[in-house]
Amino acid sequence: MSTTLLLNAGVAVLGGLLVVSGVVAHDRPTWLLEVLPVLIAVPILMATRRRFPLTGLLYGAIFVHALVLILGGTYTYARVPLGFWMAEWLDLQRNPYDKIGHFFQGFVPALVAREILVRGAYIRGQRMLAFLVVCVVLAISATYELIEWGVAVAIGQDADAFLGTQGDPWDTQSDMAMALIGACVALAGFARWQDRQMARLPATPEHGHAR
Repeated sequence: MSTTLLLNAGVAVLGGLLVVSGVVAHDRPTWLLEVLPVLIAVPILMATRRRFPLTGLLYGAIFVHALVLILGGTYTYARVPLGFWMAEWLDLQRNPYDKIGHFFQGFVPALVAREILVRGAYIRGQRMLAFLVVCVVLAISATYELIEWGVAVAIGQDADAFLGTQGDPWDTQSDMAMALIGACVALAGFARWQDRQMARLPATPEHGHAR
């Protein structure tokens, strides 16, 4: 399947899931905040699919991340059934589903940043590439935590469902740690796979060859 077909199929599935999740959402304002990244990313991906198509690996990772966000938005993160099952299996005191979201908040941006940096020939050395990718991920994670703080200040106690802290005073730090772990997993486990797929991509007008 070509990356264009993969993207079109993924967008169609996500569109249907967004409609269903919006209808049955436990808390619709929180749902909108949680799925907003999906609503922003999908139009960008569609607008750039011909000028700068991404690898199938990256489209797939973005799709899975979108599913995580939609599920979290449907129930609110502290109420996702999968999280309760995980808490029972791992003998945890809180629903850990939000940590899955923050893992992907590191994993997917790491692949996005790496693909842009490599294909644009902005960075050549692998060590510097990995360092900058991690820096980008942590910057995104910190920015998201600042956004959460801003929302909490703006709407007060009604922000509890969006924040999903569940009384954990170290929630912000553990969220950023999960993003860091996600970035490291992406770099250590998927970099070569991404390199092989980038090598097969067609040339783009801005950068000539994909690699």
